[in-house]
Amino acid sequence: MLKKILMISESKNYWLALLVFGLGLEMSALFYQYVLDYLPCVLCIHVRIWLLGVIAVSLLALLLAKYKLFLSAAHVLMTIMMAGFFERSYQTLGTERGFVFGDCNMESGLPAWFALDSWLPSVFKVWEACGYTPELLFGITMAEALIVLSSLLLMISIVYTINNIMLQIRRR
Repeated sequence: MLKKILMISESKNYWLALLVFGLGLEMSALFYQYVLDYLPCVLCIHVRIWLLGVIAVSLLALLLAKYKLFLSAAHVLMTIMMAGFFERSYQTLGTERGFVFGDCNMESGLPAWFALDSWLPSVFKVWEACGYTPELLFGITMAEALIVLSSLLLMISIVYTINNIMLQIRRR
């Protein structure tokens, strides 16, 4: 089983699946924004930014998969992206359910050198205050779906990162 996990973590299909996943969630968010008219809050924008990181790391891993050292770095970077995705998903669910109280305003909080909200406002501009997320299917809200997805992906990423690093150590 461990060998199969290691094979998957080194496979281009793993990175392709993460790329498709990231793009799918970004497109879903834009569908909800522009077709169903659910405008994004600051936490939603932060989730989109972490997903942009997932897409970027996946693309780089696909392009540079033949370099084993880079693949190890990509696994570490993906774990960081998934941890950020999980944290923002937790904040979103906590705000929706009322067990997290935080500063949720109309500012993205991005530094001037990373002003995605200015560079691409159609995707990264904050439009409304936090409070609720739209219902998807069977009464499940977007925040509930995000916390489940992000926690599963974070666990998978951690396992793959540890396995990949252990493999690199054994090869030396």
